[in-house]
Amino acid sequence: MLKQNLQLKLGQRLAPQQIRLMKLIQLHTLEFSEELERELEENPALERAPEDEYEESDVSNEKGSEEKEQDFNVEEYIYDEEPSYKTASSNYSPDDEEFDNESLLTEGKTLYDYLIEQIRLSNIAPDDLKIAEYIIGNLDSDGYLRREIKSIVDDLAFSQGLYTQTEVVEDILENYVQKLDPTGVGARSLQECLLLQIEKKVSANKAVSLAADILRSQFDALTNKHYAKIMQKFDVNEEELRSAIDEIAKLSPKVGGNFDTQTITINQEIIPDFAIQLHEDADGNITVTTSLNSKNTPTLRVSEEYKDILSTYSHDKTSSKNKQAALFIKQKLDAAKWYIDAINQRQNTLLQTIEAIVSIQKPYFITGDEKFLKPMILKDISDITGFDISTVSRVVKSKYADTPNGIVYLKNLFSDSLLNDEGEEVSTIEIKTYLREVIDKEDKKKPYTDDALVNLLKKKGYNIARRTIAKYREQLNIPVARLRKEL
Repeated sequence: MLKQNLQLKLGQRLAPQQIRLMKLIQLHTLEFSEELERELEENPALERAPEDEYEESDVSNEKGSEEKEQDFNVEEYIYDEEPSYKTASSNYSPDDEEFDNESLLTEGKTLYDYLIEQIRLSNIAPDDLKIAEYIIGNLDSDGYLRREIKSIVDDLAFSQGLYTQTEVVEDILENYVQKLDPTGVGARSLQECLLLQIEKKVSANKAVSLAADILRSQFDALTNKHYAKIMQKFDVNEEELRSAIDEIAKLSPKVGGNFDTQTITINQEIIPDFAIQLHEDADGNITVTTSLNSKNTPTLRVSEEYKDILSTYSHDKTSSKNKQAALFIKQKLDAAKWYIDAINQRQNTLLQTIEAIVSIQKPYFITGDEKFLKPMILKDISDITGFDISTVSRVVKSKYADTPNGIVYLKNLFSDSLLNDEGEEVSTIEIKTYLREVIDKEDKKKPYTDDALVNLLKKKGYNIARRTIAKYREQLNIPVARLRKEL
């Protein structure tokens, strides 16, 4: 049986304005500038205030407009709820094109197009050309053929109607595709890619010949840096091996990396969202001040012209067109006022957050040395500002600060803490900095193992387990000791 009943439920739901405000807070300077321009274009009731106009005048203007609107009640025009399509407006034509000077776009030739042009100019049979084109279509962006030859043979039979053998496909791959430019394209492994490049170097240079022999028969020993084994195998000394390795280092592991596979954005630059400055008084005391980027502090106001237009409809309440126009203008005016309030709230949120960060990390901003970074998590900033942790996260996401020591990514200032031998909390960033310094100064012929690094950090007062050392090393993109070994 179907029954109807009434239920009351309590729930929390974010209003659309709150969601939009959160998105505004998350935007960095460039995105915020684009969003601001978009809003100015879409809402004619919102406009930029002259540079010599201050916020006080904006406030007084709003008060005066409220007095003008007191004798005009837009609700008198709205007898029924109007469909949204009646009040919607479009200021754009299908023929319009948007151009953004901030971000110029260009698209280069892809690796696939470059190879197809070459293969079609080569002396190859028509059926073999189809197979070669299909092989080229299966290459990845780095120029490697990651698929099995047998799978390609099956695909050719099912999708192209070409019945061939594995040997034929391999022959076309080796004699046609792998002969194309750039050298090394069509390789099925890193070893084959490097071999294709080194074998094309026709040279009497002993280092080149030795490099080819190493890649051909001792590739595993090379990747594992078993140099003693290689020197014993080819009866060469350390200097000769070093010359051969230098030749190998000149080869490219990703021959397709120089080709565009998608649209590339040019003129991508980092524009700081905050400015942090140091000021020293006569007594030598240093104070740190913070400010927002000027693009983050636009001066906006509600259009006086639109306020006047809205007030004129109070003299004519009989026309349905005037009712629709009044509703449209009222919606735009309300949206403009809300947007100005949202911008002000965004500015206050950003300023309070960066001031809280500076209050904790003041020694770092004064010295610029990462060793002075204190442990800091999002909750610390949340406790100071009173903002929710998610709000703080949105503020620091993709935001940069211009400091006396360079541009700093705010997220890099946050780190966990560990206790040293003296019971003091130290930042994990400080530990990683010291770890990098130790590895940079090590003897590359006998690099430190993770166990040795544990002992070195213990002498410094950092009690860290070996697995933690390994984790920090991976975060710093530092390989294991065996792969750091050099001749």
